[in-house]
Amino acid sequence: MATGDERTQQLQNRMKRFVLDTVHFCEGLPNTYACKTFSNQLIRSSSSVSANYRAACRAKSDPDFINKMKIVEEEADESIHWFELLMELHGVDREKAAMLAREAAEFLAITVASIKTVRTRMNRK
Repeated sequence: MATGDERTQQLQNRMKRFVLDTVHFCEGLPNTYACKTFSNQLIRSSSSVSANYRAACRAKSDPDFINKMKIVEEEADESIHWFELLMELHGVDREKAAMLAREAAEFLAITVASIKTVRTRMNRK
């Protein structure tokens, strides 16, 4: 069974892989204005998921953790949005986009659950 630190490291690695997979996906998109614009936003939001989760792991307090995780929540949801828009365009690998969107949705669910857990703990104090 993995410890909390091991699970944290595993999730950090998974998020980093998500960013790299998203970049590779975006590099294969058609060279259109819409694809370029959406992929730029997608790379920003997906990398923000990873970067802000790392920051949350170094939070100085529970409220600091929650604030950083709320950013992760917003960026994961935004990433899903960009994947959904890209799936509507011609020439986009919809299967790959859907797989990456599902990964972002899992990060979103993990983040929301983590925030709820910390809030519950704070309310017990």
